[in-house]
Amino acid sequence: MNIAFSPLLPLPLIAVLALAAALLVGWALFRRMRGALLRALALAALVLALANPVANFEEREPVTSIVAIVVDRSPSQMSMDRTARTDAALKALTERLARYPSFETRIIEAVTDPDAQSPSTQLFEALASGIRDVPSSRLAGAVMITDGQIHDVPGSLGALGLDAPLHGLIVGDENEIDRRVDVVRSPRFGIVGEDQEIVYRVSDDGASEGSVPVAVTVRVNGEEIAVETANTGEDSSFYLDLPRGGENIVELSVDVIDDEVTPANNRAVVLIEGIRENLRVLLVSGEPHAGERAWRNLLKSDAAVDLVHFTILRPPEKQDGTPISELSLIAFPTRELFVEKIDEFDLIIFDRYQNRGVLPVLYYDYIARYVEEGGALLVAAGPELAGIESIAETPLAPALPALPTGDVTLSGFYPRLSDDGRRHPVTRDLPGGGIEPPGWGRWFRTVGVRDTIGDEVMQGADGQPLLVLNRFGDGRVAMLLSDHGWLWARGFEGGGPHVALYRRIAHWLMQEPSLEEEAVRATALGRTLRIERQTMSETTGPATVKLPSGEVRDVQLQPTEEGLFTAELALDEPGLVEVTSGELTALAHVGAVDAPEFRATVSTTSVLDPVAAESGGLVARVNAAATNLPQILPTRAASVNAGDRMGLRASNESVLKGVRAVPLFGGFLGLALLILALGATWFREGR
Repeated sequence: MNIAFSPLLPLPLIAVLALAAALLVGWALFRRMRGALLRALALAALVLALANPVANFEEREPVTSIVAIVVDRSPSQMSMDRTARTDAALKALTERLARYPSFETRIIEAVTDPDAQSPSTQLFEALASGIRDVPSSRLAGAVMITDGQIHDVPGSLGALGLDAPLHGLIVGDENEIDRRVDVVRSPRFGIVGEDQEIVYRVSDDGASEGSVPVAVTVRVNGEEIAVETANTGEDSSFYLDLPRGGENIVELSVDVIDDEVTPANNRAVVLIEGIRENLRVLLVSGEPHAGERAWRNLLKSDAAVDLVHFTILRPPEKQDGTPISELSLIAFPTRELFVEKIDEFDLIIFDRYQNRGVLPVLYYDYIARYVEEGGALLVAAGPELAGIESIAETPLAPALPALPTGDVTLSGFYPRLSDDGRRHPVTRDLPGGGIEPPGWGRWFRTVGVRDTIGDEVMQGADGQPLLVLNRFGDGRVAMLLSDHGWLWARGFEGGGPHVALYRRIAHWLMQEPSLEEEAVRATALGRTLRIERQTMSETTGPATVKLPSGEVRDVQLQPTEEGLFTAELALDEPGLVEVTSGELTALAHVGAVDAPEFRATVSTTSVLDPVAAESGGLVARVNAAATNLPQILPTRAASVNAGDRMGLRASNESVLKGVRAVPLFGGFLGLALLILALGATWFREGR
């Protein structure tokens, strides 16, 4: 209750009346007039009545205190046992708090973002977000139900702005064990063909034994390459020769041990981007011609290509007896190029080259063996291929995908994609190739061939083969049966995609994975798996997807363009995914690589202990049924330290529900006082 005034007249007027009454009473007291005190009481009652004193009675209701319960729903908590323990602890805690009317529970589900760059358990961030609207005076405390593996523990609760006891309920047994493999150090990029060191560690969390040897299986792009032996608790390393350019997936795995918490961290994945060193290309032009510069400009414009270019200006039949010392020409180093250093080249191009005695016949056999053992050969043919000095009449012939008929067609034609060419990745989406006539200029010469093997992806005049691609042994050969590609480079009749065509041919020859005719590719886009099946067939069957958990799913692929089938699959579990289509296999890693969430999964109290102790809280393990949940101790003390009980601070705050005002000099009470005072004055005067 409190007293307030609600004056019936303006305050200045009441003040004047009070002053006048005081002067009259003072004069009466000075003259010692009879009844002066009674007159003073009557005037005082009149002034108070005009001031109208009011007694206000407030109706208040105590507010409840908020108990924040943070529930860990991170991936390390998703095993059946952990989930059941967490739910049991949550149920027991809420039932016990319901016995205290002064407490109100607020449950905060801390879910890990699966698309985060590095998924981790962020319980304190979830707590700060969940109590942002709660005044600090109303926060009774916070309880975290977790396995204890928390990755955002602050150095001090003061930094978090939490002024309340923090408690931790740890689900999980004290004697848990878990084997895991972690990547300590690995390169992000590496040169193809060079050794790269990967340092890793195998740990047995929770095990009391010392270091023990463990077998570690190493797989690269799904293929097992080695089985290493590592001692637990110690850094180990192995050296990897990167097999290809682009992304390489290196997987380290160890066997599952009995009773371990989860097998999810028994595998570690490293993504290494393979970078090719400058590609070495040998371009041999049989004679100067217009198309020679198109090849040279293309290869020289690529910073990743080291080009060695020779043009035969003086074939043997042009020898005139001039001493070599008086010539300004460079002698063609045939033995050095085609015997001693032939294996150092990634690609050999014969541009309108003919057998004119520059190369000994035996050297063509060396070139054929170079291709068979994994090399690449491109024959950019001109009319020389159809002559008697054709390279098809040398020991190189078995490596060629087509043999000349001796005919050369001289007529204008549009280079067109064949049925195979519309599906082959080298030519499939060439700009202008999907319309009739094609959206590019004409060529005017084609070399006739027979006995073609491999894929005829482009056709010339009268449907004759124009571009033939074939595999020979471990290597690859391409034949471009016209020397008029330079017309596109010069912009004749609008030109054409000579850069895209030439570059794709060269990259296919050098076994670029993205240009394989038969391939399956898997790419993780966040939590979505994209599957691409490249094939020369008109149809393809479903792809088989093996998830990190071991579950197998069949996915139907839909055609997106000729030779390309795709599908997308939404996944809810991170890890290494294997996609199989026929005999082809591809790997993709969904989610973050080496995420903190899976580095340690054994339950622990040590992470929360320091901050809980600072706040006056406790950290305790709860059993599977949560029957050993600590007792709750409500308190109004400023500091809480309840020992083995969970102290929760009850709030002293209340909410004003209403105010009842009672006038003290209003109604019968005021009237009675005035009558009594005036009557007493009259009675005194009457005597």
